[in-house]
Amino acid sequence: MIEIYLFVNPIGSICLETETKLLDFIANSDKKIQFRVIPLVNMQTIHQVMKRRGIDARDIDARNKLFTDTYSAALDCKAVQLQGKKIGRKFMMRLQQAVACEQIPYSQELVCAIIDEVGADLEMFLEDRPSAFVKEMFQNDQDTARDMGITQHPSEVVYNFSSHRDYGVLLEGAACISDLPKLCQSDAYRLPLFQLASHVAKPKKQQL
Repeated sequence: MIEIYLFVNPIGSICLETETKLLDFIANSDKKIQFRVIPLVNMQTIHQVMKRRGIDARDIDARNKLFTDTYSAALDCKAVQLQGKKIGRKFMMRLQQAVACEQIPYSQELVCAIIDEVGADLEMFLEDRPSAFVKEMFQNDQDTARDMGITQHPSEVVYNFSSHRDYGVLLEGAACISDLPKLCQSDAYRLPLFQLASHVAKPKKQQL
Protein backbone atom coordinates (compact mmCIF):
# COMPACT_ATOMS: atom_id res chain seq x y z
CA MET A 1 0.00 0.00 0.00
CA ILE A 2 1.06 3.58 -0.66
CA GLU A 3 0.12 6.67 1.35
CA ILE A 4 0.51 10.16 -0.11
CA TYR A 5 0.27 13.43 1.80
CA LEU A 6 0.02 16.50 -0.43
CA PHE A 7 0.42 19.93 1.19
CA VAL A 8 -1.16 22.73 -0.83
CA ASN A 9 -2.23 26.34 -1.02
CA PRO A 10 -6.07 26.19 -0.84
CA ILE A 11 -6.36 29.08 -3.31
CA GLY A 12 -3.29 28.41 -5.48
CA SER A 13 -3.20 27.54 -9.19
CA ILE A 14 0.11 25.65 -9.08
CA CYS A 15 -1.22 23.41 -6.33
CA LEU A 16 -4.41 22.84 -8.31
CA GLU A 17 -2.35 21.61 -11.24
CA THR A 18 -0.38 19.29 -8.96
CA GLU A 19 -3.57 17.90 -7.40
CA THR A 20 -5.06 17.26 -10.84
CA LYS A 21 -1.97 15.38 -12.03
CA LEU A 22 -1.80 13.37 -8.83
CA LEU A 23 -5.47 12.35 -9.06
CA ASP A 24 -4.93 11.31 -12.68
CA PHE A 25 -1.97 9.19 -11.62
CA ILE A 26 -3.97 7.53 -8.85
CA ALA A 27 -6.91 6.85 -11.18
CA ASN A 28 -4.64 5.11 -13.69
CA SER A 29 -2.46 3.26 -11.19
CA ASP A 30 -2.87 -0.41 -10.29
CA LYS A 31 -1.46 0.32 -6.82
CA LYS A 32 -3.54 0.66 -3.68
CA ILE A 33 -3.06 4.35 -2.85
CA GLN A 34 -4.44 6.38 0.03
CA PHE A 35 -4.33 10.10 -0.69
CA ARG A 36 -4.69 13.01 1.71
CA VAL A 37 -4.57 16.65 0.63
CA ILE A 38 -3.73 19.15 3.38
CA PRO A 39 -4.06 22.94 3.20
CA LEU A 40 -0.88 24.57 4.47
CA VAL A 41 -0.90 28.14 5.77
CA ASN A 42 1.92 29.94 7.58
CA MET A 43 3.90 33.15 7.18
CA GLN A 44 6.68 31.36 5.31
CA THR A 45 4.33 30.03 2.63
CA ILE A 46 2.59 33.42 2.41
CA HIS A 47 5.98 35.07 1.80
CA GLN A 48 6.71 32.52 -0.94
CA VAL A 49 3.38 33.23 -2.65
CA MET A 50 4.03 36.99 -2.50
CA LYS A 51 7.46 36.51 -4.05
CA ARG A 52 6.02 34.28 -6.78
CA ARG A 53 3.35 36.86 -7.59
CA GLY A 54 5.77 39.78 -7.55
CA ILE A 55 4.16 41.45 -4.52
CA ASP A 56 6.44 43.74 -2.53
CA ALA A 57 7.35 41.96 0.72
CA ARG A 58 7.03 45.33 2.52
CA ASP A 59 3.36 45.64 1.52
CA ILE A 60 1.80 44.80 4.89
CA ASP A 61 -1.77 45.27 3.67
CA ALA A 62 -1.25 42.83 0.80
CA ARG A 63 0.41 40.34 3.13
CA ASN A 64 -2.41 40.53 5.67
CA LYS A 65 -5.07 40.19 2.97
CA LEU A 66 -3.37 37.18 1.44
CA PHE A 67 -2.92 35.52 4.81
CA THR A 68 -6.52 36.18 5.87
CA ASP A 69 -7.96 34.83 2.60
CA THR A 70 -5.72 31.75 2.59
CA TYR A 71 -6.40 30.95 6.24
CA SER A 72 -10.15 31.43 5.80
CA ALA A 73 -10.12 29.24 2.68
CA ALA A 74 -8.29 26.51 4.59
CA LEU A 75 -10.97 26.54 7.30
CA ASP A 76 -13.65 26.42 4.60
CA CYS A 77 -12.00 23.32 3.16
CA LYS A 78 -11.79 21.62 6.55
CA ALA A 79 -15.46 22.36 7.24
CA VAL A 80 -16.59 20.91 3.90
CA GLN A 81 -14.30 17.92 4.45
CA LEU A 82 -16.52 16.90 7.37
CA GLN A 83 -19.07 15.94 4.71
CA GLY A 84 -16.57 13.54 3.11
CA LYS A 85 -13.04 13.60 1.75
CA LYS A 86 -14.12 13.47 -1.89
CA ILE A 87 -16.58 16.36 -1.63
CA GLY A 88 -13.99 18.29 0.38
CA ARG A 89 -11.36 17.75 -2.32
CA LYS A 90 -13.87 18.71 -5.05
CA PHE A 91 -14.70 21.90 -3.17
CA MET A 92 -11.05 22.87 -2.69
CA MET A 93 -10.18 22.33 -6.33
CA ARG A 94 -13.15 24.36 -7.50
CA LEU A 95 -12.21 27.15 -5.08
CA GLN A 96 -8.63 27.12 -6.38
CA GLN A 97 -9.94 27.27 -9.93
CA ALA A 98 -12.24 30.22 -9.15
CA VAL A 99 -9.78 32.33 -7.16
CA ALA A 100 -6.43 31.52 -8.78
CA CYS A 101 -7.40 30.79 -12.37
CA GLU A 102 -10.60 32.77 -12.94
CA GLN A 103 -9.39 35.65 -10.75
CA ILE A 104 -12.63 35.80 -8.76
CA PRO A 105 -11.93 37.53 -5.42
CA TYR A 106 -12.21 35.22 -2.44
CA SER A 107 -15.37 35.87 -0.42
CA GLN A 108 -17.90 33.99 1.65
CA GLU A 109 -20.42 34.56 -1.15
CA LEU A 110 -18.10 32.72 -3.53
CA VAL A 111 -17.60 29.93 -0.99
CA CYS A 112 -21.35 29.43 -0.57
CA ALA A 113 -21.88 29.43 -4.34
CA ILE A 114 -19.21 26.74 -4.79
CA ILE A 115 -20.70 24.65 -1.99
CA ASP A 116 -24.00 24.61 -3.89
CA GLU A 117 -22.18 23.93 -7.16
CA VAL A 118 -20.33 20.84 -5.87
CA GLY A 119 -23.39 19.44 -4.10
CA ALA A 120 -22.30 19.94 -0.50
CA ASP A 121 -24.79 20.75 2.27
CA LEU A 122 -24.69 24.52 2.79
CA GLU A 123 -26.67 24.46 6.03
CA MET A 124 -24.30 21.88 7.51
CA PHE A 125 -21.31 23.92 6.35
CA LEU A 126 -22.61 27.11 7.97
CA GLU A 127 -23.05 25.21 11.23
CA ASP A 128 -19.63 23.52 11.13
CA ARG A 129 -17.51 26.40 9.81
CA PRO A 130 -17.28 28.51 13.02
CA SER A 131 -16.78 25.49 15.28
CA ALA A 132 -13.71 24.92 17.43
CA PHE A 133 -13.47 21.44 15.95
CA VAL A 134 -12.75 22.81 12.46
CA LYS A 135 -9.99 25.02 13.86
CA GLU A 136 -8.60 22.02 15.73
CA MET A 137 -8.54 19.99 12.50
CA PHE A 138 -6.71 22.81 10.77
CA GLN A 139 -4.16 23.05 13.58
CA ASN A 140 -3.62 19.29 13.47
CA ASP A 141 -2.77 19.67 9.79
CA GLN A 142 -0.24 22.41 10.52
CA ASP A 143 1.30 20.24 13.26
CA THR A 144 1.61 17.36 10.79
CA ALA A 145 3.31 19.68 8.29
CA ARG A 146 5.74 20.90 10.94
CA ASP A 147 6.53 17.35 12.09
CA MET A 148 7.25 16.34 8.49
CA GLY A 149 9.47 19.36 7.87
CA ILE A 150 7.22 20.90 5.22
CA THR A 151 8.35 24.40 4.27
CA GLN A 152 6.61 25.07 0.95
CA HIS A 153 3.68 24.08 -1.20
CA PRO A 154 3.14 21.98 -3.10
CA SER A 155 5.08 19.39 -1.12
CA GLU A 156 4.45 15.68 -1.24
CA VAL A 157 5.30 12.96 1.27
CA VAL A 158 5.05 9.38 0.02
CA TYR A 159 5.08 6.22 2.14
CA ASN A 160 5.64 3.07 0.08
CA PHE A 161 5.01 0.18 2.47
CA SER A 162 5.95 -2.42 -0.15
CA SER A 163 9.53 -1.25 0.38
CA HIS A 164 9.36 -2.44 4.01
CA ARG A 165 10.49 0.95 5.30
CA ASP A 166 8.72 2.90 8.02
CA TYR A 167 9.63 6.34 6.72
CA GLY A 168 8.44 8.42 3.79
CA VAL A 169 10.15 10.47 1.13
CA LEU A 170 9.60 14.22 0.91
CA LEU A 171 9.39 15.76 -2.56
CA GLU A 172 9.12 19.54 -2.84
CA GLY A 173 7.89 21.84 -5.58
CA ALA A 174 5.54 21.55 -8.54
CA ALA A 175 7.94 19.32 -10.48
CA CYS A 176 7.88 16.67 -7.73
CA ILE A 177 4.85 14.96 -9.25
CA SER A 178 7.00 13.67 -12.11
CA ASP A 179 8.97 11.53 -9.64
CA LEU A 180 5.90 9.80 -8.21
CA PRO A 181 5.72 6.79 -10.59
CA LYS A 182 9.30 5.78 -9.73
CA LEU A 183 8.72 6.31 -6.04
CA CYS A 184 5.69 4.01 -6.11
CA GLN A 185 7.72 1.07 -7.40
CA SER A 186 8.34 -1.68 -4.87
CA ASP A 187 12.11 -1.10 -5.05
CA ALA A 188 11.82 2.70 -5.01
CA TYR A 189 14.13 3.23 -2.08
CA ARG A 190 16.99 1.58 -3.96
CA LEU A 191 16.73 4.03 -6.85
CA PRO A 192 19.58 6.59 -7.05
CA LEU A 193 16.98 9.32 -7.61
CA PHE A 194 15.89 9.13 -3.99
CA GLN A 195 19.23 8.69 -2.25
CA LEU A 196 19.32 12.41 -1.49
CA ALA A 197 15.59 12.79 -0.78
CA SER A 198 14.49 13.72 2.71
CA HIS A 199 13.31 10.87 4.90
CA VAL A 200 10.14 11.60 6.87
CA ALA A 201 9.00 9.65 9.92
CA LYS A 202 5.48 8.26 9.97
CA PRO A 203 3.18 10.97 11.40
CA LYS A 204 1.35 10.44 14.65
CA LYS A 205 -2.29 9.50 14.27
CA GLN A 206 -4.54 12.51 14.68
CA GLN A 207 -7.74 12.18 16.68
CA LEU A 208 -10.35 13.78 14.43
